[in-house]
Amino acid sequence: MYDDHDELRRQTLRDWAHLLAGLALGLAVGIVVWKVKPWSEDQDLVRYREVRDYVRANYVREKDANELLEQSLHGMVEALDPYSRFYGADEVEAMRRETSGQYRGIGVVFAPPVADARVLFTLPQSPARKAGIRVGDKLVRVAGREVSGLAPGELRALLGKQDQGPVEVAVLGLDQLERSTRIGAEELVDPSVRHARIVDAELGIGYVALLSFSQETDEEFDAELERLRAQGLKALVLDLRGNLGGVLRSAVRIANRFLERGLIVSHESREETQRFEADPDLATLRGMPLVVLVDGESASASEVLAAALQEHRVAVVIGQPTYGKGMVQQVKSFGDEMIVKLVSSYYYTPSHRNLERTVEGAWSVGVIPDVQMALTQAENDALRAWRASYSPPEEALAAIAEWERAEGRKLAPAPPPDAHLDAALELLRGRSPGAYSEQSRP
Repeated sequence: MYDDHDELRRQTLRDWAHLLAGLALGLAVGIVVWKVKPWSEDQDLVRYREVRDYVRANYVREKDANELLEQSLHGMVEALDPYSRFYGADEVEAMRRETSGQYRGIGVVFAPPVADARVLFTLPQSPARKAGIRVGDKLVRVAGREVSGLAPGELRALLGKQDQGPVEVAVLGLDQLERSTRIGAEELVDPSVRHARIVDAELGIGYVALLSFSQETDEEFDAELERLRAQGLKALVLDLRGNLGGVLRSAVRIANRFLERGLIVSHESREETQRFEADPDLATLRGMPLVVLVDGESASASEVLAAALQEHRVAVVIGQPTYGKGMVQQVKSFGDEMIVKLVSSYYYTPSHRNLERTVEGAWSVGVIPDVQMALTQAENDALRAWRASYSPPEEALAAIAEWERAEGRKLAPAPPPDAHLDAALELLRGRSPGAYSEQSRP
């Protein structure tokens, strides 16, 4: 007699048998896999630990685990391409200063030689300015320590400590009288816009050098241009030589000052394209005659700016072909002690040209100037050093000149001969600047 209850029992027993067999097989496979690869770790991490432990146990010198980790991360990221970077604990602060445009200090620029600790001038709104530090003051003691006995770098470290309040500073003035004041370090903007000045008062031609692009650069640029406009600015020479790039947003905003409409730059990753279009409301300098100076060290964001101005025909570019770096880098922090700067996409100019010289089919350089002019190595070196210096504020010029007359020597940096700037001025004056190679120079 057919009993469906018996059949159900038999089916249930078969199901349990299959389930138990499956569990046994799964457990066996799991044990084998566990022997080869622990469930809690990826195989590459297992290999890293094995190699790390071997190095620590057998290398001729003792190695810290954190040191080996940082070296490994450096290798992994920096082997990807020439631009991706890993920043460990010792490099994070410098990298953040580079992109933020800020540093911690009291805001003084020393006269040469810097070891003498004599103040050439103070930066506007700086703690040193507020504390009454004047042109020519010599720092004698800081926090009770004689400055003359400090090792190189110790003075800056004393004045810029994060965990201290105002410190006692004794100074000796040009009048040979000693006085004391208290100065506390603050977060200050390290100017990336330098040497802004009128170079032809009759025609109102101004000059501005952009050393890099930080988060502060576009606001610095606007402030300096407003100051020059008050002095009669009608045309501009924008110096991007030696500018290795930086924060794209600042470069785009400066380009927008001259461009009323159109594409400034786009960047394209594996997944998306981002376009940066000019905003007419931000084109505060539209129509201003403009010459841009570039050289082989102009790279990345400075090439984006030069290319946008050139391709929209609002500027003439003079100098030497630029570096050819068209990769966009995104920055990510891992805790407070690690930063990765990773190439994530390519820049494209308004004409959709990829500036990156390492990609297949690319040009060997970036932006090609409208007027190409080579400088000698000595000229380049002198100009690079001068661009990196700080220009005294107008309110300090008279005191510095008096000090220079008393000492019989030049203290404030003076601009060296500059054939590129001369050519730009000739062009803005309505004359042909000419073009010549280094080999044809006298």
